[in-house]
Amino acid sequence: MRGLVTAAAAFVSMAAQAWAAPPPASAFGRVPAVVDAAISPNGQRIAILGGLSDQRIVSIATVDQPGLPVLQLGGVEGVRLRWAGDDFVVASIAYWRDAGPRTAYRIERHIAVGPDGKAVSRFFDNLSASQYLVGGQPIIGVTGASPARVLINDLADNGGPMGGQDTRIKRKGVENVSVRAIWSIDPATGKGKMTERGNPDTNNWDVDLAGEPRVRTDVDEINHRVSLFGRAKGKSQWSPLWQGTSAEDDANYYGYSEPDDAIYVLQNEKLVRKRLADGAVEAVSDGGPSLRLVWDEHRNAAAGVAFGAERPTIQWLDPEVGAAHGVLARAFKTQSVELEGWSKDRTRFLARASSPGSPAVWYLYDRARKEVSPLGEEYPELKGVKFGPTRWITYKARDGLEIPAYVTLPPDAQPGAKLPLIVFPHGGPAARDTFDFDFMAQFFASRGYAVLQPQFRGSWGFGHGFEDAGKGEWGGKMQTDLLDGVVALAASGDIDPTRVCIVGASFGGYAALAGAALHPEAYRCAASIAGIADLGQFLIDEGRLYGREGAGVEYWRTELGVADRGKLEAWSPARHVTDIRAPILLIHGDKDTVVLPSQSQLMADRLKGAGKPYELVVLAGENHYLTKSATRTQTLEALETFLAKNLPVN
Repeated sequence: MRGLVTAAAAFVSMAAQAWAAPPPASAFGRVPAVVDAAISPNGQRIAILGGLSDQRIVSIATVDQPGLPVLQLGGVEGVRLRWAGDDFVVASIAYWRDAGPRTAYRIERHIAVGPDGKAVSRFFDNLSASQYLVGGQPIIGVTGASPARVLINDLADNGGPMGGQDTRIKRKGVENVSVRAIWSIDPATGKGKMTERGNPDTNNWDVDLAGEPRVRTDVDEINHRVSLFGRAKGKSQWSPLWQGTSAEDDANYYGYSEPDDAIYVLQNEKLVRKRLADGAVEAVSDGGPSLRLVWDEHRNAAAGVAFGAERPTIQWLDPEVGAAHGVLARAFKTQSVELEGWSKDRTRFLARASSPGSPAVWYLYDRARKEVSPLGEEYPELKGVKFGPTRWITYKARDGLEIPAYVTLPPDAQPGAKLPLIVFPHGGPAARDTFDFDFMAQFFASRGYAVLQPQFRGSWGFGHGFEDAGKGEWGGKMQTDLLDGVVALAASGDIDPTRVCIVGASFGGYAALAGAALHPEAYRCAASIAGIADLGQFLIDEGRLYGREGAGVEYWRTELGVADRGKLEAWSPARHVTDIRAPILLIHGDKDTVVLPSQSQLMADRLKGAGKPYELVVLAGENHYLTKSATRTQTLEALETFLAKNLPVN
């Protein structure tokens, strides 16, 4: 495979740097050089999405052949890759569309690329309804027969009551102009035809390898309940399968298995398989924390069940795939190995290996040749750098709840060093940190700080009870969970509890501001990246953007516990700036549509009015997720300067 390895190395390799000092912010802040990779069904070609700059590219390497055709995508956000047969790879990209002087939307679309690295088509060029779809066009399947078709969840015009598409009484004053529909796209032309139209509640489908819809997900516009409907093979009518009490219960559905003609769902924290034809239920796995499925897209079936608190372990349902993973897991013992795809004959596998202390590297495993070949590094400028150790701990919150966390120390840190600490809560809040390289956590550690990443109550992946324990506790127990982590670390002697700063993004940004406002004695400084300053205003903004009665706004109402409306004011940092003692750093992308930039501007105005020290950094052209190398680096540099001033290491 020398031709493939040489070509891939040319795409993403860079000589190891001998940094006299810690690597610069740009080495950590770069958007990964490999965002995604995919192997063709015949195993002959590897497509790689990434690039060494913000100018993204798709490269296509052919096994055992020289050359590396490259398609220049430009300054867009690379999202993912998927093959449609052996002749086309579909590149999903995102860009921004202005909708007025102060409004912009993130648009995700698809391009078909040929083996020669040339763009063949752009999807939906012949459809008018698609242009109104803000956000993504989810690919829900690729047909197995040749020529392949790509099945996409997009929009179709709603026929309305007279057209028989929405015969219900007009609900809550809202009439849908468009409904969700399945479109079958020819990747050779980008043109498509509608194959299934949903009703006004329809959210998504799962399809079989013939492109036939087998499972439909509806979210009721009035009560926000999620319902699953199935269409068994040989049947023409939809039948109810399962119902959740709210839209967030959609997370209990794990997918459709074609060989079994069944769905995977979580019942009483256990994974079961339920047949579409007769509703028979079969236990699959007791599962555990952070449960997910490893999927075989060639057979449209689950190959394994992954779960784990600190790092994932996998219960393999497919022994052949499990054996290949076992070879790689033994080769990379200290890292987490994820299979990212394989050829249809299962002779070649793509894998991504990483850990908190080692940036991810992508590999091709050829089972017949017993060869493992590197394809690319996500952070090539950090190759050979020594990182600080990360360990998994648990500690008791003050009410007795067990809280897990990752702790990262600087390289060569000595036991009992009483280091300055960065409390680094994740976003979400229904998310979690994982056993993976975290560029920001390791950046802090490289500058001499200990880093605490608590999986506070409300985090995803530790059971429904743990997640539900965070509802209505944003400024309450979720905050004290962070403080209890500081106490636990102080007992180990690793950190100095009088030298602590809190830094976070999104919900973590809110947590940073709330920590400074509600517990001013605890933190020397606080930095918020795209954080919420006023909870009530956040709900108003969400209602204006997505409808006050929508399922999304209802989700946030439940999360915040607005049944007790006093909490919104009591837990909004912008309303308590007079209590803040610590300097505040505010960082926000000017194209953020998840948490509007006005949240940070409001906080800055309130801090200025109260005479409190603060800095406001506006990231030009950046969204909520820091998707550009330049603005990621700008963020890290601003944090480094802020911390050096307000929480010096020495």
